[in-house]
Amino acid sequence: MILQGLRIALNSLWANKMRSFLSILGIVIGVGAVIAIVSVGTGSTQQVTARIANLGSNMITVYPWMTRGQFGRVGGTVSLHKFTLELVEHVELFCPSVKKAIPVKTLNSRLITDEVNVNATIIGTRIDYAEVNNYEVAQGIFIGESDDLERRQVIVLGSQLAADLFEDDSPIGETVRLNYENRIFQFTVIGVMREKGGSMAGNLDERAYIPVSVAMDRLTTHKYVDSFIGQAYSSEGAVNAVQELEYFLMKYLQDEKKEQFRITSQDELLETVSSVTKTMSLMLGGIAAISLLVGGIGIMNIMLVSVTERTREIGIRKALGAKNRNILWQFLMESLSLSSLGGIAGMGFGWIAAYFLSQYGNWPFVISGISVVLAFGFALFIGIFFGLYPAMKAAKMNPVDALRYE
Repeated sequence: MILQGLRIALNSLWANKMRSFLSILGIVIGVGAVIAIVSVGTGSTQQVTARIANLGSNMITVYPWMTRGQFGRVGGTVSLHKFTLELVEHVELFCPSVKKAIPVKTLNSRLITDEVNVNATIIGTRIDYAEVNNYEVAQGIFIGESDDLERRQVIVLGSQLAADLFEDDSPIGETVRLNYENRIFQFTVIGVMREKGGSMAGNLDERAYIPVSVAMDRLTTHKYVDSFIGQAYSSEGAVNAVQELEYFLMKYLQDEKKEQFRITSQDELLETVSSVTKTMSLMLGGIAAISLLVGGIGIMNIMLVSVTERTREIGIRKALGAKNRNILWQFLMESLSLSSLGGIAGMGFGWIAAYFLSQYGNWPFVISGISVVLAFGFALFIGIFFGLYPAMKAAKMNPVDALRYE
């Protein structure tokens, strides 16, 4: 009975090709849109996650919090002067889950050679900065411990800075002048970083790195850093490291309300990104699923028309001995055929749309098996749900009235 019902259903659909095509179009668009949107959400999430992971390994950033101004007064960082190198050293002593703590002093200045000058962000830091940030040296070496202890005026250039200042020539051993607040300092280039590109923290290739002691004692004469980076021993231990840092800073800064500092970790950032992208994917997937409902209404409409057109056929079948369940099954098979064909075509449409969107957006092409199964299953459900009423109407038809229908 199943095969016979399927054959009759397909013959009926083929007899009205254009009507059948228009009926399944809504299902095709709905299934394809759901698959494509989930694919885009998954691919973009993977891309952002990879970029965050590329920023460093198990990183936790701690920085003084900017207070909000009130009554016309400008806000400020009330605890900035407390973020000293002594604080950074205490972190490693009193926070056992923190493997390393690296100070960061950020300056905006201008680098000058004989023929070129460019604006640059200067990072004063220590030797472990490159390792924690998964940042490799392409030429030369990074800042060493002796450079920091002896306050040597050495500099490591980002790849873009090196290209801007020296073009194709090797900058190792060359001298650059650093203009900071109209004062000129001479630095010797000891290294060039490997190209890393832009990230959520800015374009890393347009930065330069100097010993933090030089940045603090010679360029600014400040006794504090702008932030420091903590590295947990593992991603599993990052939660404990954050808790230890919070407790330590609350005591050290005498800040029980945690108003003078902020801590951000990679896990927290990844959680936030994942939550936002999932919410967006669900919302957009829900909007796309509306077209499935519209397609289902279209199927119901066409099936009601089909029942009306084939009233005499229903009467003849009943007169020849067809039971109500046979008529019900026949029209339900037609509805299911429409939705299943639309679902299969929609899967192909979704795959193609997801592929081209991933190429355009330059993110990984990922097709979620769950999204395909759910979209196709929902399409079948739509076929049954919206085809049931027309099928029941056909099954309950009086054969005498049906035979008399013109």
